[in-house]
Amino acid sequence: MGSGGVARERGGARRRMADAVLFEFLHTEMVAELWAPDPDPGSGGKKKSLSVLEGLGFRVGQALGERLPRETLAVREELDALKFLCKDLWAATFQKHMDGLRTNHQGTYVLQDNNFPLLITMGSGSQYLEEAPKFLAFTCGLLCGALHTLGFQSLVTASVTSLPACKFQVVIQKS
Repeated sequence: MGSGGVARERGGARRRMADAVLFEFLHTEMVAELWAPDPDPGSGGKKKSLSVLEGLGFRVGQALGERLPRETLAVREELDALKFLCKDLWAATFQKHMDGLRTNHQGTYVLQDNNFPLLITMGSGSQYLEEAPKFLAFTCGLLCGALHTLGFQSLVTASVTSLPACKFQVVIQKS
């Protein structure tokens, strides 16, 4: 590869890094806006904010899923769909693969990210653990929306025991 190829490669890496920074900034601003003090105390507050973030993530997950190659949309096995999320979707969204995938072979999957990009900027003390769910709601919706596009109804929840690691539990709903 000549020097022009190296320059294009570096430019692509810079663009991906800039895209990641912009996405993280947008996500942080969405969370901050939705967690701003609500003048109407009877409106549902934090629960409503979580559902709004999940809904936004769901729609983005659907849109990403709609842009998939046709052969990906032909996935019929649950495990193949989850592997797709851990590798392809995670790489497209966070420029890395998921660190682990476990299953009980009964429709429940646990996806592990040991260095989740949307939690990296948070402090590492235990006092920050209670703030983590609001930074995971969008991603729960994203996973659920992508699975919906692949033909799987699911319930996705997230948990954090130490920052910046997190786990996403995916339960595939049986028809």
